[in-house]
Amino acid sequence: MAEAVAESAEAPAAVRHAEEVMGTVFSFDVRGGDPDAVRAALDEAVAGLHRVDEVFSTYREDSQVSRLAREEIGVGDCDPEVAEVLELAAEAERVSDGWFSTRYRGRLDPTGIVKGWSAERAAQTLARVAGVRGVSVNGGGDVQMFGAPEPTRAWRVGIADPLRPGGLAAVISAAGVPELAVATSGTAERGAHIVDPRTGKSAVTDLVAVTVVGPRLTWVDCWATAAFAMGSRAGLAWLESLPDVEGLLITAGDEVRCTGGLAARLG
Repeated sequence: MAEAVAESAEAPAAVRHAEEVMGTVFSFDVRGGDPDAVRAALDEAVAGLHRVDEVFSTYREDSQVSRLAREEIGVGDCDPEVAEVLELAAEAERVSDGWFSTRYRGRLDPTGIVKGWSAERAAQTLARVAGVRGVSVNGGGDVQMFGAPEPTRAWRVGIADPLRPGGLAAVISAAGVPELAVATSGTAERGAHIVDPRTGKSAVTDLVAVTVVGPRLTWVDCWATAAFAMGSRAGLAWLESLPDVEGLLITAGDEVRCTGGLAARLG
């Protein structure tokens, strides 16, 4: 889990909102801009999240993805976002050499990419509002940030320590970059839910958590899942090979492994 925070009494007026959707909570923090325009964009972003849940939920028998998995309809019969997400997922599968997959027990299941993609899209909707200087959208612990909450302070994201409840493993800073995303995959919150695509069973590795940092939440969410399934040695080497991506890996033996450039993002 992670939380974006801005610490200053001089921060501009903020519009904040929390929305329960997709089985989790999406938290919004928007700094600057006309409050009425921001709230209108927030309404649009929230409605978009609920629409994504209706279309992509694998728990709804009547969702487009569920019907697509049962081959009752084709991709051309679905909303355009379905084709967009499946194309992104195919790219994630290619880049990860199959360690990220949209198949679960032989059935289509793109939920591994949908939450990050939808949170990023919601943040983009708010960032486009005139006068907005900073946006943070936290979708169940994965965060997309744009801009800054105030001129002299950056967004900061605390990464929970999976082995010490209530503690932090690191703090990520968005200082100096116009956009930053942070995603964590692991077993601390949801147990052994990450699947090894090679076996179709829960991934058994030496890791308890992987946090990935990069510009876009769509991708870092996928990369965190894939790196966890790979294990610490292969996962770290693979993350090092990706451009504009940094990672923090924590093993069950309390060993912390980081990519070479992560230090520049700590703070």
